Amino acid sequence: MSYRSFTLLTAAARRPEIWRLALGLLLAVVVTFGLAQVLLGLLLPLAGTDSLNVDDSPLGLLVLLLSMGAMAAGAAVSARLLHGRPFLSLIGPSGLALRQGLRVGVALALLSAAIVLLPPWPLSADLQPGLPPVTWLALLPLTLLALLVQTGSEEILFRGYLQSQLAARLPWPAVWLVLPSALFALGHHAPAIYGANAGLVTLWAFVFGLAMADLTARSGTLGPAIAFHFVNNFMAIGLIAPQGDMAGLALYLWPFDTGDTSAMRAMLLPDLMTLGLGWLAARLALRV
Repeated sequence: MSYRSFTLLTAAARRPEIWRLALGLLLAVVVTFGLAQVLLGLLLPLAGTDSLNVDDSPLGLLVLLLSMGAMAAGAAVSARLLHGRPFLSLIGPSGLALRQGLRVGVALALLSAAIVLLPPWPLSADLQPGLPPVTWLALLPLTLLALLVQTGSEEILFRGYLQSQLAARLPWPAVWLVLPSALFALGHHAPAIYGANAGLVTLWAFVFGLAMADLTARSGTLGPAIAFHFVNNFMAIGLIAPQGDMAGLALYLWPFDTGDTSAMRAMLLPDLMTLGLGWLAARLALRV
């Protein structure tokens, strides 16, 4: 594996002591939680709700996604205070990150279109309408912005901050690829939403995190991982979503909800195969 380009991120990872990183993660969690509560308290009333029950509320789901920006703020505070590191250094050279992100985004958009246009998935004939098309189009700019904030913030915390700081201190890819991916997966462990499939969904998130960690190390910027994460979440949240949680912005709905054990389990293998194809497509687009 060629990870020479990762020095574009790790070179800025000053003061890489492990105790600083552990304290930085704790500080990032505190800032993230506190700021998210403030944002939700300010934005939820604007969405016409006072709770996080966003199943049938497009504006509520937008607020929830936008509140995830608190993760980027937490990472930025920790990077500055604990490591003397500017925020943009968590992303990498901006011009290069943008070019790489656009290349990966286009490649994955084409791949996703091809998958959608191929002979239909077994459940595709049973798709149900989500938002009315006119409403979906009207909300689309906000949906794209909210997803960019959500996915970008997760990548900044787990790959831009945690992975690069670990790599600056420890020379073993097995550590700085696996540990951030494990913490990323733990953040997606939601038995209340996925029921008996919570462990499998967590495992899927771990594999997804490994793919993003690998692309980040190969490219030297967060551009590819943000683009990949963005396209993935747009397909799963903004285009076709299971009924129930996180369905408020989708154009179409699967004929089941996230608590349907057998139906959700049947989707995991195709999703894993799509993840692998996307990772290969991203590498081809980057030629790494």
